[in-house]
Amino acid sequence: MSAGSPDAGTPLTTRGSYDAVAERYARELGAELDGKPLDRALLDAFAELAAGGPVADVGCGPGHVTARLAGLHDVRPFGVDLSPAMCAVAHRGSGLPFLAADMSALPVRSGALGGVLCLYAVIHLDPAERAAAYAEFARVLRPGAPLLVAFHTSDPQLRAGQSAHLDQWWGHRVDLTFRYLDPAAETAALARAGLALTARLDREPHPGAEHPSRRAYLLARRPA
Repeated sequence: MSAGSPDAGTPLTTRGSYDAVAERYARELGAELDGKPLDRALLDAFAELAAGGPVADVGCGPGHVTARLAGLHDVRPFGVDLSPAMCAVAHRGSGLPFLAADMSALPVRSGALGGVLCLYAVIHLDPAERAAAYAEFARVLRPGAPLLVAFHTSDPQLRAGQSAHLDQWWGHRVDLTFRYLDPAAETAALARAGLALTARLDREPHPGAEHPSRRAYLLARRPA
């Protein structure tokens, strides 16, 4: 992984990159929640807030988080990912519904969802693209419904506002930019989209269970 331009990458290159690594990604990261107790607790809290409603796991990857949501508080989750290959892997593994779509243009009617989850997916978007995604999340949420967003904030080499670029991953050629984000700036961006912050969690990495980056989780809601 190398330092990259903060504006590198496009939806097409991101989609093609994740299509290429989808099968391996599922094998390597499909059980990652086993080593992440805080993530499991946050998912439980999020599901309780969204109980009884349809929930979109946006940027769902191989669907392991979507599948965990299916067993919590009677939520009805479905996954959305830019990569059709990821969606196929996710559906095969869980039997849940998944659809390939851009998070800035969700094929969901306004006010239809009881919750939106987006873990480590907005890191591939530039500021204007993140603003469009946050506005779309606000559009599809019911009044009072929760949004949980997670992203990397820093690691031993990079800090918020910087990015890394990956051009090889598990033997595949890829073109992916990973942005490290500032929680205060993302909170302000959410507010501009009409989403009110409910809680924020910052944590250190779980040793041996994930990339050694610090992470932030922003829990927001669409005001009633």
